[in-house]
Amino acid sequence: MEVHVIRRDNRHLYADILEDYFRLRHQIYVVERKWTDLDRSDKREIDRFDTDDTVYLLGLEGRRIVAGMRLVPTIAPTLLSELFPQLALNGPVRRPDVYELSRIFVVPNRRGEHAGPRAEAVIQAAAMEYGLSIGLSAFTIVLESWWLPRLLDQGWQARPLGLPVDINSMSTVAVIVDVNDQAWTEICSRRSVPGSMLVWQGLAAIERRVIGDPVPAI
Repeated sequence: MEVHVIRRDNRHLYADILEDYFRLRHQIYVVERKWTDLDRSDKREIDRFDTDDTVYLLGLEGRRIVAGMRLVPTIAPTLLSELFPQLALNGPVRRPDVYELSRIFVVPNRRGEHAGPRAEAVIQAAAMEYGLSIGLSAFTIVLESWWLPRLLDQGWQARPLGLPVDINSMSTVAVIVDVNDQAWTEICSRRSVPGSMLVWQGLAAIERRVIGDPVPAI
């Protein structure tokens, strides 16, 4: 699995994959998770946070989607600022060096893998790599509370922005996660991710920090 970076600059190279991606989101979030408020007649799960500024990280095997994640700049409207502001006691984070992660998924037949690095770990390590590459300092995430210990266990410094709130019968919390070299090294080492996973097709001119492939021993 390779994790492709899809931004405004190279989105034209992934038009067919993005169409599959939005339909897959419908299958996962509307059909599987029963988030029926997101249902649309065209069977694409797409919302106001899918804009030209949104970045997608898609785990691909060939042209087939295995995993995905959405990154939205917090200076733009986000899930936290627009839908769940009650989760941040001091108000939603709005900074150019912080992005919100959302719509994190792995396709059903690749969940709970035991051979090699799990797709879930690879897509999360790729998010940390992307943040380091473009100079971010943190991510915010709105998540179900049971996710928090899992983030900590993979070596991420995740701090709640407020108290958990019951939303649609789910304990939900907003967290901020530090983006730094240690967080990337820790998840790679603890989850057997071999190193740099990102593919920057069509983005050669973008200024970014190159993250080294070797993972330092801990």
